[in-house]
Amino acid sequence: MNPISQRLLGQQLICPQFSTCKDVVDWMGAVQAQDQKGMRWAVAMRTKKPSLKAFREAYNSGEIVRIHLMRGTWQLVSAEDYWPWIKLCGPKAIAVTKGWMASNKISIPDEELFRIRELLCRIVGDRRSATKADIVEGLEETGIVMDDHRLSYHIRMAEFSGTLCSGDLMSNKASYSLSADKLPARKPFDRDEALLLFTRKYFRSSQPATLEDFVWWSGLNVSDCRKGISLLGDWLHCEKWRGTEFYLTADARTRGFQKGRCIFLPPFDEYLISYKSRRVVLPLEHRHHAHDQSGTFWPVVLYEGEVVGNWTASRGSVSTRFFREEPCPSPESLQKEITRYLDYLNR
Repeated sequence: MNPISQRLLGQQLICPQFSTCKDVVDWMGAVQAQDQKGMRWAVAMRTKKPSLKAFREAYNSGEIVRIHLMRGTWQLVSAEDYWPWIKLCGPKAIAVTKGWMASNKISIPDEELFRIRELLCRIVGDRRSATKADIVEGLEETGIVMDDHRLSYHIRMAEFSGTLCSGDLMSNKASYSLSADKLPARKPFDRDEALLLFTRKYFRSSQPATLEDFVWWSGLNVSDCRKGISLLGDWLHCEKWRGTEFYLTADARTRGFQKGRCIFLPPFDEYLISYKSRRVVLPLEHRHHAHDQSGTFWPVVLYEGEVVGNWTASRGSVSTRFFREEPCPSPESLQKEITRYLDYLNR
């Protein structure tokens, strides 16, 4: 087992199999998306021909949507997966959020929750895409004024319930649409069906991965994660690597590793976020270069799948800084990735 090459292949970071952003998000199951600019590159870079325009079109059309879902953070999901994932992950997300509200001494009675949700539907429904400022203005017109923190919880609970999802793509702020308007209705999913599909998508795109990795990524209970794995039966099998048991699929990709390849990962990329332990590609002594103790991740440079440095982009130029001398990309491989990123911006 070569976990680095298999993860690069499964996550579509090398030898990508898909041409569209929709197909990438559908393959991944969910893509971390709290960084507005980073999420666009995270999806586009996994296509055969990265294009910012193509991402925007898929996002605005509703082929992919951005919602709060797992672990209380933003994710991109495909239109086909939206309703099953809401059914599967929504109840746990609501429970976690209520815990946060209690710790912040915020209590929202059900009467208020449903009254505000009805107003959110009216305000957002009157617009193609409504920003938070639009929602504040709409509430004020009805005589309701609330602090930003409380309103954020109302919006988030509306997302968990399947009422609101992302609106049109904006440069640096979120917008919202009614899920019923933007996403086609689906035949009701049995919870076990959703769990099986959810588990399959995680392991096929993130393998090799451990049970602990899946629990971390999904935000579900350990019992749910174990059940999801058992539902897949013989399609998953275990292999040991350096004393740890990893799950792999029967059809895992193994060919296509590109020696000397340099890759620019955006902040919060699935290549790191998908796993509770990142030691396979990021030694503990260097983890502070990739993320801080509070869970903020930064853009990193991969070389042959290992994290070796950081990169930043500004005004059409890219700069890099390396904290590992070995391995380290050649000037040629570095320039190739810079060109790929700039081409993506210009397409």
